[in-house]
Amino acid sequence: MQPYFFPYIGYFQLIHAVDQFIIYDNIQYTKKGWINRNRFLQNGTDVTFSIPLKNDSDFLDIKDREISTEFKRDRLLNQIREAYRRAPYFVQTFSLVEQIVQYEESNLFRFIYNSLVRTCKYLKIETRVVVSSNVPIDHSLKSQDKVLALCESVGATTYMNAIGGMELYSRETFRAKGIDLKFIKSKPFVYEQFGNEFIPWLSIVDVMMFNPLDAIRTCISTNYELI
Repeated sequence: MQPYFFPYIGYFQLIHAVDQFIIYDNIQYTKKGWINRNRFLQNGTDVTFSIPLKNDSDFLDIKDREISTEFKRDRLLNQIREAYRRAPYFVQTFSLVEQIVQYEESNLFRFIYNSLVRTCKYLKIETRVVVSSNVPIDHSLKSQDKVLALCESVGATTYMNAIGGMELYSRETFRAKGIDLKFIKSKPFVYEQFGNEFIPWLSIVDVMMFNPLDAIRTCISTNYELI
């Protein structure tokens, strides 16, 4: 999977559901995805927050992108603080968020990797996380071919992806390689958000602000189906 900054809870369900999670660092960065941005709750609506990047070629891999020197970490933290300071689990969650945002790293991949590893530790997810460029394959491969090569290299018998990837991969092609292809579909996880109309699928930050750790862990481990 691509690395995402404070992704939604389904991303962590996927990490928890597997024995080994391979995170891409050597695929092309795309502006259209959620690599360096996500959504959180502000005044009853969802707003986007992001990590600004240094101007550079659109053809660079994620690992070659740098965070802009204009990234105001304190400003982002203040936005999150003001948005959630009355949330029931603000103190412990904001402590984690603060450590992650203040991490002194200018490389985009390393910054997001640190955020994912720290969040997994907080959520007590013990899955092994592997960086894709460290897996010995032909890294010029693309898309499904690259996924298959990674799976074969680590001896995988099952490859699991988010439900959004159903159109990207062929069960027959994976089966021909002796690999079972499955998709994880998150079920709704509804909780109180300051008494407002519930807004689903926000950043994991929102989930952690409003829910006790045990409830989050139960959702991560059980609140989905495999297709």
